[in-house]
Amino acid sequence: MARYTCSFLLSVSVENLQPSLIQLLDSCGLNVQYYTADYIMAREFPGSIAFSKLVTVEALIDKTTATESETRMTLVIKNEELPLQFDNHCRQVFDYIKQEIEHSRYWHLIESLAG
Repeated sequence: MARYTCSFLLSVSVENLQPSLIQLLDSCGLNVQYYTADYIMAREFPGSIAFSKLVTVEALIDKTTATESETRMTLVIKNEELPLQFDNHCRQVFDYIKQEIEHSRYWHLIESLAG
């Protein structure tokens, strides 16, 4: 299973992060399947790639440390594909979503940590 994680510290309130992130994931071509105030799960639409390569994105919003102007968020991007090559489909989607978050108009990026 391919699995990539990263954390972000964003200059945005926790109330504004969730709807903005849902809109960003939707604009990246992902289907938001489930969300709560501190969790979002989205998945690629089937059809263009093999089922085992479909990427799932989980966003965990840390409400315990959030302030009026800063919120920490962790992304887990994974699929069932074995990561036999460095530049596999899951890695490509991870890099794309990470870049979109880092350059989003919805917030200002304070810190980004890839794991």
